[in-house]
Amino acid sequence: MPFPDLPMRRLGMAAAAIMAVAVAGTAAAQSMVVRSTGPSASKYPTGTKLKSTDKVTLVNGDKVVLMQAGKTRTLSGPGTFGATGTVQVSQSMGTTVTRMIAKSPTMRSRGGATRSDIVAVPTDIRAPNLWYLDYREGGTFCVADPATLLLWRPTMDTEELLTIEQAGKIEKVALVNGANFRKWPTDVMPVQYGVEYRLSGAGLPTPVRVRFAQVDSVPDTVEGSVDMLVAKGCSPQLNRLVDAMSESETAGG
Repeated sequence: MPFPDLPMRRLGMAAAAIMAVAVAGTAAAQSMVVRSTGPSASKYPTGTKLKSTDKVTLVNGDKVVLMQAGKTRTLSGPGTFGATGTVQVSQSMGTTVTRMIAKSPTMRSRGGATRSDIVAVPTDIRAPNLWYLDYREGGTFCVADPATLLLWRPTMDTEELLTIEQAGKIEKVALVNGANFRKWPTDVMPVQYGVEYRLSGAGLPTPVRVRFAQVDSVPDTVEGSVDMLVAKGCSPQLNRLVDAMSESETAGG
């Protein structure tokens, strides 16, 4: 029986390893458009993948946010920019992003409530985690776990009633003083995918309409979270995450 040519086998294995590294490097060098506004927004829609050699040409009024390796770069027109670059991220803002994508966020309430780890915040502050349903935000919402879905509001100093309507059925949810959150009433208003819920009251100036999208597996990374949110069309959560990443970019330089 002939023996294999070991030098040739090793050479082949080395070539394969080099190729794998090259492919991995190419993938890592890619950027994704995670927000695009201005006259050129249709040219660089959210979800667009850019190679390291690509150029982004913007006109006055354009703003494009690119994500690479879990960090963002904000490009403002006019100008032509490379698709990749280095972004420094501060430790505190990195923690904010980590908290935003956590699968099991902690919560806090005040005045005797027992299930929360959130402090009172100004009304212009976003929900601190992707999986809280900020009922001010309409559109498609990706649900990590219907059984633990939480409604979230930015303040905790009032008692309000949120009205949820779906297919002629109405349920009122009490938001109590001292808590930012309240569990979605799954026992009487189960989470259904692809149907519209109408939310009103509880400080909303106009009714908000929400549709739920199913998430089969919650991503562990920022990149995975962005990919999933883009694919599912969950724009409110994507905007929330991009805001958190953009703050990291600003704080880090």
